[in-house]
Amino acid sequence: MLKQQLDQDLKAALLSGDKDRATTLRGLKSVILYAEVAEGKREERLADPEILSLFAKETKKRQESAEFFEKGGNVEAAKKELVEKALIEAYLPEQLTDEELQQVIDKVIAEADNSSMQAMGKVIAKVKGDTEGRANGTRIASMVRERLSIK
Repeated sequence: MLKQQLDQDLKAALLSGDKDRATTLRGLKSVILYAEVAEGKREERLADPEILSLFAKETKKRQESAEFFEKGGNVEAAKKELVEKALIEAYLPEQLTDEELQQVIDKVIAEADNSSMQAMGKVIAKVKGDTEGRANGTRIASMVRERLSIK
């Protein structure tokens, strides 16, 4: 379904002459195809959650690239990366607020048998599964670490 939306958006970008958008969307299609081939899922295709995970990684790459370009003094390239990031983020589900994410973390910790720092990996994995791409992994890890260190 997400892949079909991407195809429709690419077609619309090509018809409207939006070359930058079309280039970014082609890049996303390429990322999906590469992952399908790498995972041996070329015939059955990737599921939407797997595609969303790829898109989240792509936004992170764009953010990091933009930061590097800014540090190097290439403001135009940094802006281009941020525009691409925004375009990709449009396909991602709305991100949880800090309060909403904290509630999920508290619930997972309450359900866990062990709420010490040793359980951090398990808590992070469960929170990632429960949030279904609606929170960045780094953000989850940071908040879980902070929460478990308080207990």
